[in-house]
Amino acid sequence: MMPEWDMPPEPAHERIPVMGWVRVFLRGLALIAVIGVCLGLMFVGHYLIERPFYGKKRPLTPYLTVFVCRSAFIILGMKYSRRGARMDQRGAVVANHSSWLDIFTLNAGKRIYFVSKAEVAGWPGIGTLAKATGTVFINRDRRDARKQQDIFEDRLLAGHKLLFFPEGTSTDGMVVLPFKTTLFQAFFSDHLRHEMHIQPCTVVYRAPEGADPRFYGWWGDMEFGPHLLKVLAAPKQGAVEVIYHEPVRVDDFPNRKSLAAHLEDAVRAGMPPERR
Repeated sequence: MMPEWDMPPEPAHERIPVMGWVRVFLRGLALIAVIGVCLGLMFVGHYLIERPFYGKKRPLTPYLTVFVCRSAFIILGMKYSRRGARMDQRGAVVANHSSWLDIFTLNAGKRIYFVSKAEVAGWPGIGTLAKATGTVFINRDRRDARKQQDIFEDRLLAGHKLLFFPEGTSTDGMVVLPFKTTLFQAFFSDHLRHEMHIQPCTVVYRAPEGADPRFYGWWGDMEFGPHLLKVLAAPKQGAVEVIYHEPVRVDDFPNRKSLAAHLEDAVRAGMPPERR
């Protein structure tokens, strides 16, 4: 396990040239169109078909989420690839967290539901998208621990694969921070531990040629808007790779700390040697 991260300073903002703004407009318009149409279909599909006929299960709308996220990389001109097998067993997925692009990266590979802090639900735009895609919102207040446990159990036993970031924050993409163990305790309840598997995933971003290696990283107090514009304006894009590691049975670990340590080691092992 590595020590806590010595957070680097934010990179300096660079002026966007005229052609960069043209790319911002064209790529942004295409993204808005794809997201807007699919978001409308999501609401219709969920409230008119899934909720009345399937209850908590969502057999249709997650495919729209996958389509949107894969389309985003095509629109950006960013290479997306993945290695390893996506697990079929019931349970959760954990990954390192480097950027707001992780939402697209991880949803493009498999049908999952993110676990997010409660305040995200109130964010303009992003909160609406998060709700539409079935995000699980959690309040980190210990007084709500029992309620959070019930929500986790309900969604996991309904067959939803939940994804969360055990680092607890995003980084510049050059490190993997020590995993926080709190959320892992939910998997050791009597209702879950005999049923659940957890799959570790490593997300590796590679910057455009000649750009700062942290180009896609979004950390500290960096604002979303300027970072989004920088990515949309880039004349050439880099790449992102998702590595699916072997899933593990929760039952095979005595406690949350040993489980978290194993998953952290697996995620870190998937990073390039200079980032471990």
